[in-house]
Amino acid sequence: MTSDVVQRGLFYEELALDVRYVHRPGRTLTEADNVLFSTLTMNPQALHLDAAFASSQPFGARLVNSLMTLSVLVGSSVAQLTQGTIVANLGFTNVRFPHPLFHGDTLYSSTVVTSKRLSSSRPGQGVVTLEHTGENQDGVVVATATRSVLWWCQDAAR
Repeated sequence: MTSDVVQRGLFYEELALDVRYVHRPGRTLTEADNVLFSTLTMNPQALHLDAAFASSQPFGARLVNSLMTLSVLVGSSVAQLTQGTIVANLGFTNVRFPHPLFHGDTLYSSTVVTSKRLSSSRPGQGVVTLEHTGENQDGVVVATATRSVLWWCQDAAR
């Protein structure tokens, strides 16, 4: 007889402070990804869509939309950390893009739990602060973000 193992994130009690959770595989961002994301989000910025214009700008090529970079950065943590184990995102602060991503670059992400506390107003839940970091294929940091999350405790999860 076989048994089932359901993929899930970690519950509040399973999160360790100052542990670096490395999310793999990375995600190579293509021209199609960037154009689709930019147009779906109604962002006509020429730096993302117009190769001729972007070639005349300081970076010399089209840039991957920074909000796409942020989305992939956070999204890559879901399977390992938050799949079915968070209640909601509470907010993002300190979002930075110190180096651009270009078409064909691969984004590698990691997350450190920097703080956690049980909620005083929501029994069975905790507030967790995450520091997300994204690096390109050369190890250059391209994005960082601090994220606050309302998390399920294991005994209260539904």
